[in-house]
Amino acid sequence: MDKHAPAKGWLGKLGPGLITGAADDDPSGIATYSQAGAQFRYGMLWTLLLAYPLMVGIQAVSAHIGRVSGHGLATNIRRHFPAWLLYTLVALLLLANTINIAADIAAMGEAASMVLGGGAHWYAAGAGVLSAVLQVMLPYRSYVRVLKWLTLALLAYVATTLTLKLPWPAILHAAVLPSLHWNKDYITTVVAIFGTTISPYLFFWQASQEVEDLHADPDARPLKHATHQASEQLKRIKIDTVTGMGFSNLVAMCIMLTTAATLGAHGITHIASSAQAAEALRPIAGDFAFALFSMGIIGTGLLAVPVLAGSAAYAIAGAMRWNNSLELQLAGARKFYAIIIGATLVGTALCFTAIDPIQALFWSAVVNGVIAVPVMVVVMLLAVRPAVMGALVISRRLRVLGWLCTAVMALAVLAMFATLG
Repeated sequence: MDKHAPAKGWLGKLGPGLITGAADDDPSGIATYSQAGAQFRYGMLWTLLLAYPLMVGIQAVSAHIGRVSGHGLATNIRRHFPAWLLYTLVALLLLANTINIAADIAAMGEAASMVLGGGAHWYAAGAGVLSAVLQVMLPYRSYVRVLKWLTLALLAYVATTLTLKLPWPAILHAAVLPSLHWNKDYITTVVAIFGTTISPYLFFWQASQEVEDLHADPDARPLKHATHQASEQLKRIKIDTVTGMGFSNLVAMCIMLTTAATLGAHGITHIASSAQAAEALRPIAGDFAFALFSMGIIGTGLLAVPVLAGSAAYAIAGAMRWNNSLELQLAGARKFYAIIIGATLVGTALCFTAIDPIQALFWSAVVNGVIAVPVMVVVMLLAVRPAVMGALVISRRLRVLGWLCTAVMALAVLAMFATLG
């Protein structure tokens, strides 16, 4: 049987893009979208409509680099850019991801405590250890199946939205004809939304997962050396990425709608965490909505923490020329797995210190937005280099989308600094 025959059905084409998109709606993202909905009600929906084509573009470019070159982003950056740039980007990625892991694990602990009772810290510790063990013990193919099933947890937010009666004419007007404001809170929220939606760790993860899929198929080769496979594989990447990012933005929109129609409508305008958003929902939207929202936090956290830790490990291992693959046993990639375990456990440990990782949720999204700009510039330059891509440099359409995404993020960050000044 030809392993490169077209996948049977639409679902067969979903993989790295779907998991990447679902991981984008992690507990830190849920907190950011909840804060935006509570504070500005429907006034931030336009950011998600704008972000969708942009994130499709930059994520597709990242996936192309991985599948075409046969290497992750860090390895390609190491080969084609100065060492200081590589180490700076990787260090910032590790810092941002560890903060995100801490915030996500803390939110999972709080959500589990609210639903099941008991100490939030111990649930957080259990979630962190479970995540690290699964990444180390399960082979890549098995672990990917687990991650795909966990994407279903995001349907909790779609279900929560369906339990509410929403003013759709007002929602459509706010989304299509928004009222824009030039002040610190508004601009910072815009940057936070873009930062949590278009995050650097997602670029590294999707590119690396394409390389993992490549290695998992003994008959596959990097597309620049097997151009006859390019048409089918690039079509699959397009379907996978468009679907995954669409799913991600739909869920983000549902979270924003839910909190806008409940919390924002009742004067609750400050949300410090996703768990607080769930708790605040209970007296307004009922126990069912509260339970759905809370269980979604736990499910998305279990999906996102491995992506955060894994993307950091891929980046560091690629920069340091270490073996890096979730398909390898622990003995064959000890340094790679050490980064995964270390980032996960450090993030978990932060939940037990005086540092409040929940307070860092919103600002970690802002930090991601700032870091994303230089990373996107590097990604776009890699994607048009024949030395990286061979004859399969990205199309003009992807170039336009990718550079437009970079420009929008840069403008948002500059506007944030201008308003802070």
